[in-house]
Amino acid sequence: MELALPLPFEIGSLVVLSLVLLADLLIVFKRPHVPSIKEATLWVVFYVSLALIFALLMLLLADGEHAGQFLAGWLTEYSLSIDNLFVFVIIMARFSVPRKYQQEVLMVGIIIALVLRGIFILLGAQLIENFSWIFYIFGAFLLYTAVHQAVSKEEAEDGDAENAVIRYLRRHMRISSAFDGSKLRTLIDGKKVFTPMLIVFIAIGTTDLIFALDSIPAIFGITTSPFIVFTANIFALMGLRQLYFLLGGLLERLEYLKYGIAFILAFIGVKLVLHALHTNEVFFINGGNGIEWAPEIDTWTSLAVIIASMAVATIASLIKARRDARTRGHSLADEIPERVGE
Repeated sequence: MELALPLPFEIGSLVVLSLVLLADLLIVFKRPHVPSIKEATLWVVFYVSLALIFALLMLLLADGEHAGQFLAGWLTEYSLSIDNLFVFVIIMARFSVPRKYQQEVLMVGIIIALVLRGIFILLGAQLIENFSWIFYIFGAFLLYTAVHQAVSKEEAEDGDAENAVIRYLRRHMRISSAFDGSKLRTLIDGKKVFTPMLIVFIAIGTTDLIFALDSIPAIFGITTSPFIVFTANIFALMGLRQLYFLLGGLLERLEYLKYGIAFILAFIGVKLVLHALHTNEVFFINGGNGIEWAPEIDTWTSLAVIIASMAVATIASLIKARRDARTRGHSLADEIPERVGE
């Protein structure tokens, strides 16, 4: 389905979003601090409201299908990006980043991630345009990722925070052992060397790109418009920094979240395979003809499944966390009389 979004709207949207990102970046660097719960909440509400206004504009300028594609894509990217937060916590701890400068690290890392994702999205759009069978590969990869997400053990070890890029930089560049505020370079014995801040910036950006290997194919299962894919990524990542500070210790309590994310990936994987069958051009499947009985899952069904999956996973996680806390409270209460009796 060809999108009918006006070109001035697309250009104007990208200009406005770039200005918002620039303003956010300047605010962070001008006043490095640990945001309060209230501040983080207001920023999250601001970016969510901005995304909803953007969807409304798409509804008015195009139609409900395009607005629905953006909302489904944005929610998919937002929910899958929550996985990034777990890794961000590990990276911050691994490199002992002072909390005062964590906002800057996240902001710069997110901008690096947006640039890398933009390249990835353009490549993906070209592949889809020229090779429709790529949907089979995307679908199979998402199904594999969903199973891995559901059955994999918990968090990676701290050592995993250093990917190949980071190890290469450590071997070939002089990097100090301590931070110097938010500076990328500092003086040691009269010589300029890089600080660990450079490593952290790159770790955040490249790690996010690794996560994009499943999130980008997932959103291409909802829409094939590069503009919608990219803006959905921008809105999802723009609110990620504040979400990092807002959720804080709550991340550890969302035990079933990975199953909700796995279900979303599996659902979109199935949707991609069905779409590939419906528009089939692979010669050894049905003689290269599309399979008419293969159903197409519409955008609004996708949106409902994504919202329901995240809601069920979050509510179930919070209920279990509350029960576990209550159980620990009872256990502690039972132990106190015994200790007093001793």
